[in-house]
Amino acid sequence: MEESSPKKSEQANIQITGMTCTTCAATIEKGLAETPGVERADVNFASEKASVDYDPTKVDLAKIKDTISRLGYGTATRKSIFPVGGMTCASCVARVEKALADVPGVISASVNLASEKATVEYNEGINFADLRNAVNEAGYELGLETEALEDVTTASMREIRFVRNRFVFAAVLALSIMALGWSPSFAGKPYLIWVLATPVQFWAGWRFYRGAWGALRHRTTDMNTLIAVGTSAAYGYSMTAVLFPGLFAAAGIKPGLYFDTSAMIITLILLGRFLETRAKGQTSEAIKKLIGLNPETALVIREGREEEIPVEDVRVGDSILVRPGERVPVDGVVRQGYSSIDESMITGESIPVEKKKGDKVIGASINKTGSFEFEATRVGKDTTLAQIIRLVENAQGSKAPIQRLADVIASYFVPAVIGIAVITFVVWYLIGPPPALTFAILNFVAVLIIACPCALGLATPTAIMVGTGKGAEYGVLIRSGESLERAHRINTVMLDKTGTLTRGEPTVTDIIAVPSSSQEEVLRLAASAEHDSEHPLAEAIVQAAREKKLEVFPVSNFSAIPGHGIEASVDGKKLLLGNLRLMEEKGSSLNGLKEIANDLFQQGKTVMFLSLNSRAVGIIALADTIKPNAKQAVWSLQKMGIETVMLTGDNRLTAEAVAREAGVNSFLAEVLPEDKAREVKKLQEGKVVGMVGDGINDAPALAQADVGIALGTGTDIAMETGDITLISGDLTGIVTAVSLSKRTMRTIRQNLFWAFAYNTALIPVAAGILYLAFGQNGVPSGLRFILGEYGFLNPILAAAAMAASSITVVSNSLRLRRFKPVKSYI
Repeated sequence: MEESSPKKSEQANIQITGMTCTTCAATIEKGLAETPGVERADVNFASEKASVDYDPTKVDLAKIKDTISRLGYGTATRKSIFPVGGMTCASCVARVEKALADVPGVISASVNLASEKATVEYNEGINFADLRNAVNEAGYELGLETEALEDVTTASMREIRFVRNRFVFAAVLALSIMALGWSPSFAGKPYLIWVLATPVQFWAGWRFYRGAWGALRHRTTDMNTLIAVGTSAAYGYSMTAVLFPGLFAAAGIKPGLYFDTSAMIITLILLGRFLETRAKGQTSEAIKKLIGLNPETALVIREGREEEIPVEDVRVGDSILVRPGERVPVDGVVRQGYSSIDESMITGESIPVEKKKGDKVIGASINKTGSFEFEATRVGKDTTLAQIIRLVENAQGSKAPIQRLADVIASYFVPAVIGIAVITFVVWYLIGPPPALTFAILNFVAVLIIACPCALGLATPTAIMVGTGKGAEYGVLIRSGESLERAHRINTVMLDKTGTLTRGEPTVTDIIAVPSSSQEEVLRLAASAEHDSEHPLAEAIVQAAREKKLEVFPVSNFSAIPGHGIEASVDGKKLLLGNLRLMEEKGSSLNGLKEIANDLFQQGKTVMFLSLNSRAVGIIALADTIKPNAKQAVWSLQKMGIETVMLTGDNRLTAEAVAREAGVNSFLAEVLPEDKAREVKKLQEGKVVGMVGDGINDAPALAQADVGIALGTGTDIAMETGDITLISGDLTGIVTAVSLSKRTMRTIRQNLFWAFAYNTALIPVAAGILYLAFGQNGVPSGLRFILGEYGFLNPILAAAAMAASSITVVSNSLRLRRFKPVKSYI
């Protein structure tokens, strides 16, 4: 008896709410990692997502969600209500609930027998078809959603409204406190200011306390800790001064009130959070655009009747009618009709593509002209659009190697800042100018508030989110942040020949006719003889005749001669079409065409002689021609300082001809498929290699290369192996990918420089180091608003600077949205 294999771990992508800095992400990662059954947890602060691998036999998504909630954070899930048919008893309820709960990504499922409805809470990315299929397999029917209670977009908007409302509330009260502070003194004024400051501190600023408590429970600290401790110090000092002024009088200290400081700090930080949240939402604009492309309905032909149904109900094999101006609902193959389709939103190609019977169509593309009928081949999560969205989401949630440095620094940052703040307090309390306690507290608060780990945490992921999204906009799918980072270091690109540099199929390139005939006549006779053949060379000849609108002659006595060509009778004449050996064996006169044929041979072309009644009347040359933009792409790469190498299994003569036409720096010929990866490895000695391919035999080489670049027009296995996928197969996408990588990495370095420089420069200023420069002589009058009388930074301005630093990093990343591919260096 065989042992049952253990259940594989499952992966869930969960939207997180309430994070304010990269340390929040680390807190959640740690909390999830400590949860029994969780095998891996990766939390991305910029995309606000957690990627969790877990053992479903030990922990479920409800427990994972509960763990995140106990840490002080929320999850943005979707909760929907579906009608359920076929239930008759409580046992049915249990079966439906179990069927729904077993769908990966479902957090909870509750079924009500009386109302015959199921309330399902699930993560984004779950398709209705997945839920319906699970229920159907259990023997019941799941209807369309009747009410959507929450989705990710709504959660994002709610977060923006949440922060905005608290900012407005805090701003009104903080400005009132500032105004009262400047007004003439009156009895009860301190108490009134205290009353106004309290809701700002504990309602508007509650999120900081909740986050700090969540971090403290896991013996760590984060940005919330700095804000909560800093503002609480100012608020607590001021409250003590109001309630127990005698304590200060006994010590000979004249107390000051700093409610305005704590209130304005919270207000400014909330303003920064509001602007930052809104800006971060723009970094995922590409995903929103892609999701918005998905049509809602499809016109399906079933049992001879047209029926408009939700796109989720489309099944593989359905016949679908698409009219001019409509979007193609799912992927499929044209069965009837002819049209031109705009695929620019998927492939980045602006020119509409002609589609006829047998051609593939991509879901979400726009039908421009005629109506056509097609058969659905991929639906739901299997469509090209769904795969693109999934790939971009995974890329945006991944971490680049350069982020590791920032993560390591951020993990030590907050404890270090708290240590510096404590030291600052002690030093200024012991040796500072009078009133020493006041200066010590203000400098302590300023250090805590001005420190900004958020800028460190946002520096890399925001740029990666924008960069990968921008790549998708131009038909370049980047699998991960690591792939994006490695691409900027590429200095050698190796291109497979067949199907990558070239079209991958033979094309008629030359037609030579003797004086007594013509090119059209030679092509017509050859196409007549090859009309019913399925050989690639024959199909190329027939296609060339079809493009010239040449009518073929009827043939008889057709006979194929393996390895040589064919013979047939046309209009009572004996026709031979084949290689030089066929002509020689049949005794046909070459009629002076042998020298011309030799020249074509030297160009790496396949040459076919056409003979009528034992006299050659013409030559047809065929070759696997290079793609339209191949030469431009190669030239552009070389202008960027990147060496280009062509790899092929063809003979040296053919390889040399193609290499010369494409303009590559060098080529490797007669390379067996199993040796491609070895050739890539040889090149990697001292070079960073990008391998471009499209076929199954390219997959090992793509995996071996530093960056594997797969063509979307190739096989699925090549696309899965590639670090970057060019959807349209246009090789200029390589230039776009490398240029985008360079631009993204430049942006990341700018962000990291700003984040490090900001914290390195301003934390010492907040600690009061400028007092050493100005001392008892005082600060120049022009700088006193910022630095006070003795060179101490105002905590309110520290809060403004901290908020501005995060916004600066995000805004710099958003500049990547202006990236445009380099069209040509030629």
